[in-house]
Amino acid sequence: MKPTINIIGAGLAGCEAAYVAAKCGVHVNLYEMKPKKFTPAHSNTDFCELVCSNSFRSNQLSNAVGLLKAELSSLDSLIMEAAYATEVSAGSALAVDRTLFAHYVTEKIKNHPDITVFEEEITELPKDGITVVATGPLTSDALSKHLQTLVGGESLHFFDAAAPIVDASTINTNIAFAASRYGKGEACYLNCPMTKEEYLAFYEALITAEEAPLHDFDKQENVTVFEGCMPVEVMAKRGENTLLFGPLKPVGLPDPKTGKEAYAVVQLRRENNSATMYNLVGFQTHLTFGEQRRVFRMIPGLENAEFLRYGVMHRNTFINSPKLLTPYYSMKNNPHLFFAGQMTGVEGYIESTSSGYVAGLNAALTALGKELCLFPDTTAIGALSHYISSSVTTFQPMNVNFGIMAPLGMKVKGGKAVRNQKISERALSVIEEIKQTQLS
Repeated sequence: MKPTINIIGAGLAGCEAAYVAAKCGVHVNLYEMKPKKFTPAHSNTDFCELVCSNSFRSNQLSNAVGLLKAELSSLDSLIMEAAYATEVSAGSALAVDRTLFAHYVTEKIKNHPDITVFEEEITELPKDGITVVATGPLTSDALSKHLQTLVGGESLHFFDAAAPIVDASTINTNIAFAASRYGKGEACYLNCPMTKEEYLAFYEALITAEEAPLHDFDKQENVTVFEGCMPVEVMAKRGENTLLFGPLKPVGLPDPKTGKEAYAVVQLRRENNSATMYNLVGFQTHLTFGEQRRVFRMIPGLENAEFLRYGVMHRNTFINSPKLLTPYYSMKNNPHLFFAGQMTGVEGYIESTSSGYVAGLNAALTALGKELCLFPDTTAIGALSHYISSSVTTFQPMNVNFGIMAPLGMKVKGGKAVRNQKISERALSVIEEIKQTQLS
């Protein structure tokens, strides 16, 4: 009989972990509380429901997340397979039809002969066997309490905010123009230009708008907002010009009507290939629904916009991983217990997938009695695993970036883009060597 491991949670990390573990030759018991119970942020019965955005970010190797996607694709990642199978146009970025994406992954997992799905909530971890905890940023209250006792009170919380989606047919394309920044890739973003007067009126309305009351599950003390998912109204309150260097940056987006850059630009990104829905890029928010409709309709081109989904704000739970986890994503004091996903302090869809791959792979290798696989920090996958397991003074969630990867150790002419390209080439070479020597 094949050895069996348990995986709790069927999000990006859990499904990736289940898939790679099953490929290694173990049987997987995958536990998911949907559809019997939903978190406050989820509604789709399928696995891998994408809540915050449909974008997996850059595809370019000069960008660290582009490298991370390339590494995972090279390792036959299920999540990357699903993403490219359900891709929608997004210029130099990878975006997906989130409904098709979730269904693709669900079908793959449910039809795998070595994965058994149990639709039930887990409130306590199994005492025996090998387990991967991948319950995501909205781990149920019962399991959260159990995990807090397990990790000795090292659990932390912060808020995560999702951007609204609008009906494409209600966007005024006499104002909004199609373009990608600096002309990179297909011109599949819609851009809403603002004059200085329009921006200042919008800014004043935004910083004085009413925020939605917090749900009971979000009422936590000492809450921290992760910088990568900063609500747009919180960002705006940092200063009048803050948005001009963030989501409303006009650089590289000249208005074809004038040939000049506007004072500010709001970008809209496709939600599906049929381009019937667009999300407001960088507009994660927790304003009330009425205020979102009022304030965001002040954006030129969105004056009659119909909102298919309003922005929401929810809790995100993560553990103090440097004190608790190894680079294999296993507990330092329990090599049979692994964690994966945003709970570990990796931030982002692809980063969560990466942690799921490493945790699932090493959980399977543990069950098989084989040597574990350590990805070095010369790879993006390994850089993330080393970041979450390294000793640091203050631990905060982190997106993948070249700053956490091992430097080249040599000077490179041509600037940052050339240097990053060489780091990526080195990383992909290391991944190929790992495949040949450890994963064959």
